[in-house]
Amino acid sequence: MSAEALIWLRYAEENLRSAQLLLAHGLLNPCLQNAQQVVEKSLKAVLIARAIPLRRTHSIQDLANILAAHGVPIAITAEEGDLLDAIYLPSKYPLGSALPDFAPDEEVCRQCVQIAERVSTLARRYVQTA
Repeated sequence: MSAEALIWLRYAEENLRSAQLLLAHGLLNPCLQNAQQVVEKSLKAVLIARAIPLRRTHSIQDLANILAAHGVPIAITAEEGDLLDAIYLPSKYPLGSALPDFAPDEEVCRQCVQIAERVSTLARRYVQTA
């Protein structure tokens, strides 16, 4: 088991706990930021564990596609990947910036946390069996 991959998973697990707490307290933008980071870091942990070159990207869809191309399917749909990619920047920067209007709601946050939980669990299995 790769020590580096385990570090990425540890960080992802901290982001997951943060997302869950933030959601419970109605802090929606940071919840989304942390949910996206869970998935990104979990996928990067799998890349590292499987000795697949790590690409510098924040795109969930790109990371999932890289893993799929190497025979490592991730339980994330294209729609879920697009959702997480779409919330990355707007969840970090305020309205009125160069970004389109974006106001998260609790349902979107719950959906993103559920995706993060599922991908985190799967990534841990992949890393442990690498």
